[in-house]
Amino acid sequence: MITKAQVVSVGVGALSFEDVVAVARADAHVQLAADALAAMATSRAIVESLAADPAPHYGISTGFGALASKQIPVERRAQLQRSLVRSHAAGSGPEVEREVIRSLMLLRLATLATGRTGVRPLVAQTYAALLNAGITPVVMEYGSLGCSGDLAPLAHCALALLGEGEVRVGGERMPASVALAAAGIEPLVLQEKEGLALINGTDGMLGMLVLAITDLRALVTTADLAAAMSIEGLRGTDAVFAADIQALRPHPGQRDSAANMRAVLAGSPMLSRPEGFTRVQDAYSLRCAPQVHGAVRDTIDHAAAVAGRELASAIDNPVITLDGRVESNGNFHGAPVGYVLDFLAIVTADLASMSERRTDRFLDVSRNHGLNAFLADDPGVDSGHMIAQYTQAGIVSELKRLSVPASVDSIPSSAMQEDHVSMGWSAARKLRRSIDGAQRVVAIELLTAARAMDMRAPLEPSVVSAAVVAKLRETVPAPDTDRYLAPEIASAVDGVQNGSLLAAATSAVSKAGGELR
Repeated sequence: MITKAQVVSVGVGALSFEDVVAVARADAHVQLAADALAAMATSRAIVESLAADPAPHYGISTGFGALASKQIPVERRAQLQRSLVRSHAAGSGPEVEREVIRSLMLLRLATLATGRTGVRPLVAQTYAALLNAGITPVVMEYGSLGCSGDLAPLAHCALALLGEGEVRVGGERMPASVALAAAGIEPLVLQEKEGLALINGTDGMLGMLVLAITDLRALVTTADLAAAMSIEGLRGTDAVFAADIQALRPHPGQRDSAANMRAVLAGSPMLSRPEGFTRVQDAYSLRCAPQVHGAVRDTIDHAAAVAGRELASAIDNPVITLDGRVESNGNFHGAPVGYVLDFLAIVTADLASMSERRTDRFLDVSRNHGLNAFLADDPGVDSGHMIAQYTQAGIVSELKRLSVPASVDSIPSSAMQEDHVSMGWSAARKLRRSIDGAQRVVAIELLTAARAMDMRAPLEPSVVSAAVVAKLRETVPAPDTDRYLAPEIASAVDGVQNGSLLAAATSAVSKAGGELR
């Protein structure tokens, strides 16, 4: 359990996934490490020496982007940095979620702390103060092309450091100047290079990637649980999940999903074969669940490796090298992050698609092996879960549309200086919607499987499945005549998103001496 009392130290080295989640979702306190303060002071001295040089140095004494060849006189450089932030804070559309903005801010702070951007320690200290005061800049949905960084989102955050723009504190929207004054934070007056350093980075798309990976790791294990419960409710077989059979195709994700399903199904009376039972094989949506879920796991692991490398990166343009050079570069390009964000949207859609197919089997009397049509109490009078599956189908259709890659698109900008962009921010935004949809689809499968198990009474499910059904029954009544179904779906969705249904299963498996992966 992450608490607000937790402290995340931001130094020259990489942050962990846990650090990002703690600050983004639990308002963990941020502190700058001594090595970061020293590194920033060293690189700042380099910038200040170059600021006095009559030769042009990009970002220090010149304009930006297509205006990089224009030399800016000393007396106008503070205005240059301020104007950069103001002009780039040009987002539009709905507000971005608080956790995304906090993750973005933490990751920008982490790059500042590397000492490769040339900002004063005061800039990083002020950024940390905003996070610790719970001041969240208002950032809009549109404005990043994922190249030269997440420019507009980062600029809205930088604007708040200047005491300009709007922020939220405790959910209330207010001018940044008011929020900073209330928190006792002095607005920044930017110096050479600092405005540029605040807006050049893949921090928004990376923050969303880290949060997505965290959520998908939990979701794929919950999908293993749902698949196992569906196999029970449909009276399938667990023989195909045997470890030696799975080892014939040694993908690590497949191994782990199959192990989870064996742990859930262990000792289930519902897997016994009644007299006269002739089914030889289960449908693919049941039999092949470890193969599909496992491929999702392996994709998540690949994305996590990319995110780990990105967390260890110092992204700015130009950067200050350890030997004192100021070098322009292309490390701000979001392609590495954008590609895996799109990859995750593809596997999220497929995970949900398979879940919907398992749910559909429960509702068809020709395939549900002795259950009522649509799991209705009185078919014809009652419709049972008929329309719950429609809801799943509508979401899955949306997820398929969201799986179309954003990163294959590119719209040139900045007078053709930025002639190839990543669209990584867009990939991240649609992935967040995809994960929310997939969580809802899996929740409906769990709700349906639990209803089917209760309808098979007095036959009992496994100990693990029974624990999940019991947790659901705390808020969702047992099968009966038709009721208002939307609140029951919402309750199941809450159980998936807050982890309580998975926790019930994990606890039951642990008591039996096992674990869920």
